[in-house]
Amino acid sequence: MSARTVFLPDEAATIAAAQALAAAAPAPAVVFLEGDLGAGKSTLARAWLRALGVTGTVRSPTYTLVERYPLADGGEAVHLDLYRLADAGELDFLGLDELAGSARLWLVEWPERGRGGLPAPDLRLQLQGEGAGRRLGLDPTSPAGRAWLAGTPF
Repeated sequence: MSARTVFLPDEAATIAAAQALAAAAPAPAVVFLEGDLGAGKSTLARAWLRALGVTGTVRSPTYTLVERYPLADGGEAVHLDLYRLADAGELDFLGLDELAGSARLWLVEWPERGRGGLPAPDLRLQLQGEGAGRRLGLDPTSPAGRAWLAGTPF
């Protein structure tokens, strides 16, 4: 399965895309969320976490860099926002090694800032604003990612 692009005309379509991806996701799964500021990365991540049953406040990890969320099935989701990293070496201070075996889902915003210190992605999602909506590029980068994308409506 190769990369593809879909148009999401509004926030409701972005939420629906997140729900579809969450429903078909393998465990564990690593997702890189790429795009400019304001492209919808946090909106997609928040909807994804909600689709997995996360209740309460879903914070954007812009300042904390990492937010961890317990999932209803006993697993854990990790949402990272690496925008404020100056160097990938700063990942050492985030305690990500302990999450490598326990996190069911990794949602990583600004993954290029953590190059070399992150697990390899199964799926790269590129978001780009387009009028009132956004374009979502889906690029599976592992066998699990290809099977995952094949199980979605995209």
